[in-house]
Amino acid sequence: MDLAEQLPETAIATHVAADDWRAAIRAAGERLVATGVTTDAYTDEMIAAVEEHGPYIVIAPGFALAHSRPSPAVQRTGISWVTLAEPVAFGSKANDPVRLVVGLAATDHDGHLEIMAALAGILADDDAFQALLAADSPTAVRERLAALAPAA
Repeated sequence: MDLAEQLPETAIATHVAADDWRAAIRAAGERLVATGVTTDAYTDEMIAAVEEHGPYIVIAPGFALAHSRPSPAVQRTGISWVTLAEPVAFGSKANDPVRLVVGLAATDHDGHLEIMAALAGILADDDAFQALLAADSPTAVRERLAALAPAA
């Protein structure tokens, strides 16, 4: 899957200032709302999930996959991409601090599996991950993601 195709420029924000993990998730949620993927309620659901279950969304060093269960607040399956100006602690001993927050919303429990697989491929390649963190604009993020996409 080509993640660049899943991410319009309006779904991407770079150099975002976030005082804490809630602000980082809120930034990812704002991009989901801006692209019509979710309503504001889904952002609150993502934050509530971390408040209830802890920092389970920090799934790799420097990377948080902000998400919640499928709900009426999800209009369609989609993702957002937020790189932070300064790393933020989520409370994950193994993987803090976080520099990249990807917001994920799905209309059902299976609709996001291809997106997850594509993200896993990027996380497995530290050079690719670092290049994406260094991307300084939505256009640059999309270009780097497109370059990483497997040939069809």
